[in-house]
Amino acid sequence: MTDARSEPQAAAPVVDLTGRTLGDYQLLRRLGRGAMAEVYLARQSSLDRQVAFKVLRPDLARDETYLRRFEMEARAAAALVHASIVQIYEVGCLDDLHFIAQEYVAGQNLAERLRSGGPPPLAEAVNIMSQVAAALAKAAEHGIVHRDIKPDNLMLADNGEVKVADFGLARVSGDREQQRITQVGITMGSPLYMSPEQAEGRPLDTRSDIYSFGATCFEMFAGQPPFDGETALSVAVQHVKSQPPQLAALRPDLPTALCELVHRMLAKQPEDRFANGAALLAELRQLPLAEATSAVPPVVPPAGPSWDTAPPPLAGPQHAATQHLARVMGNGPSAAPAANSTIPWRNPLVWIGGLVALVLGGWLAWPTAEAPLLQVTEVANGLPQKLDDPRQQYLFALELGTEAAMQSVEAYFPDDERHVTLARKQLATRYLEEERHAEALTLFAQFADAGELNPDLYAYGLAGQYVVRTLRDESEAAAASFTKLTAQRGDGSALFDRLRRFDPVMARRVAQVRAIDRRGSRGEPTELDRRFEQLLREGGERGE
Repeated sequence: MTDARSEPQAAAPVVDLTGRTLGDYQLLRRLGRGAMAEVYLARQSSLDRQVAFKVLRPDLARDETYLRRFEMEARAAAALVHASIVQIYEVGCLDDLHFIAQEYVAGQNLAERLRSGGPPPLAEAVNIMSQVAAALAKAAEHGIVHRDIKPDNLMLADNGEVKVADFGLARVSGDREQQRITQVGITMGSPLYMSPEQAEGRPLDTRSDIYSFGATCFEMFAGQPPFDGETALSVAVQHVKSQPPQLAALRPDLPTALCELVHRMLAKQPEDRFANGAALLAELRQLPLAEATSAVPPVVPPAGPSWDTAPPPLAGPQHAATQHLARVMGNGPSAAPAANSTIPWRNPLVWIGGLVALVLGGWLAWPTAEAPLLQVTEVANGLPQKLDDPRQQYLFALELGTEAAMQSVEAYFPDDERHVTLARKQLATRYLEEERHAEALTLFAQFADAGELNPDLYAYGLAGQYVVRTLRDESEAAAASFTKLTAQRGDGSALFDRLRRFDPVMARRVAQVRAIDRRGSRGEPTELDRRFEQLLREGGERGE
C-alpha cells in the first residue's frame, strides 16, 4: 500500500538551507520536500512578511526538462489570481538556486487534517468542497489543468480558507511546448487520485481534475481512498476498470444526494462528470443539506466578473485628490444595490471589500448571488436565525451578505471576541463602500481604542480613520491618524509594519491614499513614501 502513495522519484539528499539569506529572503526553517523541490518558511525583508520559498533540487536544476517544468509551475500559478489558490510572488535564480516565492498558508493540509482528526463534520467538508470547486473553476477559465489534486495539495488555513497548492504538474490545454516537455504517454500525478485518462496517458482537460478531486472527497468522507493496492500500477488499473465502493454504504449518515455527487465526480468517462468546477459548485448549492445539518456553511462561489465590476463615483463635494481616488478605484459608474442586498460589496472600493472578505472568511463575490444552502428564517430586529456557534454564524453572515446578518454575530455571540472582531471589520468595510462614513468611523475608532494592548487592531483602526477622514476632507484629523500609524516606536518599527502583516489590503489602501495626497508636493519622497510606492507596484503586478 505504501508504494502506491510514494512519489515517482525519490528525492536525493539536499543540503538544508535554513539560516541562509538569498537576496531579499531569509530562510527560517524547512517546511517539507517533494519530488522536485524543497520548501522553506522564509522572511521577505523588503515587505517584512513570511513566504513559502520553494527551491528546485540542485541535481534537477541541471536537467533542462525539470527546470522548464519548474518554470511552468510559476507561470501557471501566477496566472491564477484567486483566494482559493496559493499565490505566486516571485520566481528567479539566486546563487545558482532556482526558486519560487509564494504565499505562505499557516495551517495544515487536508491529508494532515484527516490523519489527525479523521473525516471532518459535514459542514466543514462541504465548505472545503465548495472552495476547491471555486479554485478549479478559475483554473478552467484559463484552460489550466492542475493534474495533481490530492489531500496534500489542499491547504486549510487557520482562518477557514482553503487554498489549492502546487501547480507543479499544471498544463495549459493545447500548449505544444508543455506537451513536448512532459511527453504524452508519461504519466505524472499521484496514483491514488489519478483519473482513468491520466493513468492511460491520454490527453487531459479540467474534467480530470474533477475526478481527482472526487477521489479526494471520497477519502475525506470515507477515511480511505476509493482504490488502494500494493503498487502504483495496481491502483491505476482499478481507476481505469473498477468501480469504487459505494460511499453511502461506508457512510450511511451522509445525505444520499451528496454521495451521488461524489460518485458522479468519479465517473470513468469524462463526459459523465461535471464539466468544470463551476458546474460542480452549482450542483453543490442545490443539495438539500439543511436536512442533514443545522448549520451548513456557505458555499464559496467561484471568482468571476465581479472583480471587474466598476464602482460608482463618490458623491458630494470632495477635493481633487479624493475625486481622483474614486476614479482609480474603478472605471465607471454602476448602480448601487439596496442596503440589505444579497449581492455583497458591489459599491465603491469593491476590490477592497472583496479582498478583505477573502482574507477574513474564505468568501468570494459572484455577480449573481444565489440563495444560501441554509434556509433563512428572519427573527426579531431583522436578524437571521441563530446558529450553533459563532464561526458558523459568521460564515452564514458572509453568505447572506447583508448588514443584519453580519450584526447577528455580535448580537448572538457578544463574548466571542474573534468572530465579533471579524464581523465588525466586515461592517466597517461595508460602511466605507456605501459612504456611510460616520458609521465607519465609529467602528474604526473602536479598533483604535484597543491601543497597544492589541497593536494589530490599533493599526487597523488608525488606518481606517486616516482613509475615512481623507475622504471627508478632514485633513488635520487625517494627518494625526497617519502620524500615529507611521511613527517609529521604541523598537524602531512602526504600527504600519504590523498593518501590512495583519491586513495587507488596508495597508495598500493607506499607501494609495498617501500617494494621491502627495501629488503636487515639491518635497522629496521619504523612505516611507518609497515603501508605499513599492507596495502599490507589487499590488498592481498581481492585478489587485
